[in-house]
Amino acid sequence: MEYPKMPTPPRDDITAALVLADGSVYWGTGIGAVGNAVGEVCFNTAMTGYQEILTDPSYAGQIITFTSPHIGNVGTNADDMESARPATRGFIVREPVSAPSNWRAEQGLCDWAKAQGLIGISGVDTRRLTRQIRREGAPNGVIAHAPDGSFDLPALLAQARDWPGLQGMELARSVTTGQAYEWTQTLWRIDGGYGDMRAPTRHVVAMDFGIKYNILRNLANAGARVTVVPATSSFEDIMALAPDGVFLSNGPGDPAATASYALPVVRKLLESGLPVFGICLGHQMLGLAMGGKTVKMHQGHRGANHPVKNLDTGRVAITSMNHGFAVDRNGLAEDVRITQLSLFDGTVCALEMDGGRVFSVQQHPEASPGPQDNFDLFETFVAGASSGA
Repeated sequence: MEYPKMPTPPRDDITAALVLADGSVYWGTGIGAVGNAVGEVCFNTAMTGYQEILTDPSYAGQIITFTSPHIGNVGTNADDMESARPATRGFIVREPVSAPSNWRAEQGLCDWAKAQGLIGISGVDTRRLTRQIRREGAPNGVIAHAPDGSFDLPALLAQARDWPGLQGMELARSVTTGQAYEWTQTLWRIDGGYGDMRAPTRHVVAMDFGIKYNILRNLANAGARVTVVPATSSFEDIMALAPDGVFLSNGPGDPAATASYALPVVRKLLESGLPVFGICLGHQMLGLAMGGKTVKMHQGHRGANHPVKNLDTGRVAITSMNHGFAVDRNGLAEDVRITQLSLFDGTVCALEMDGGRVFSVQQHPEASPGPQDNFDLFETFVAGASSGA
């Protein structure tokens, strides 16, 4: 393979580099852990919630570019984690990370990233990088942090080019729980922090393909006793827990690859008569079970300002999104209804069948970060589950 002539660092204080598969190199200052990591380079347009984004398991296999220039100024804290540890490969920011200034801050972003083993780079022209991704699609890339400023650019370029990419890659098993557990924590309140569900009215089993904590909090807040099970759980494992409804979570990777083991389970759930609700990857798994296909998107949807139109009511909700695959509307079974569309590009954002017993959304109604326009979906699901907790 022919490699382009690699550039040299423009300044002596360069300690990090982003090398894309096309040979592009972005220089900057290293943040957090030392080393290098390879993944798909994407961008997120949210202006707040960087810690929640960095700890969203759906970002496994990806390097996140933050389009908002000021990242890190409110620090980090234990309450804003969306999983036990970050699954993302790294992150890219424009401005140097400043000292935290927020009453909830417990640790600065740089120290937190180092403790989490997460590699970052600041000083990058993120507008230029974002425009490149929008123009050419999400590329493979390697993010490298070397305090001595020494980089083997040909080796980094080869690593970026040799990485197979997310299409066809199964990642849910890398972020799912190893064993079933119960969840009772409810939503955070400024006057008391997180609560605890002590009197549930329904029992929901959640299949964990990479679930975010705020999804679980919303289910508990809506009155559910939640049992979280691994992505590889069988239909018999789930039914042995006697659920009133089953939730299919968000998660990373190619849904068609995860379908190799999860799709038979989802199909049986559709036939069981139980209420089923899916978000993001869970929505895509339901789309596959309903006869559809999934496709890789050019750049994906990642941000907290995505408008989605409800085709039944005409209502437009502003939503959080994080996905690089979408459900293809062609091939869906005749009894499946498309109920929401993206106003950005017309992609399918919600499905429904059997009078609403089974429904799904592509967006993240739990927000964290983002608008809370669709919190009511959790209440709809839990209320629709059969009685008896």
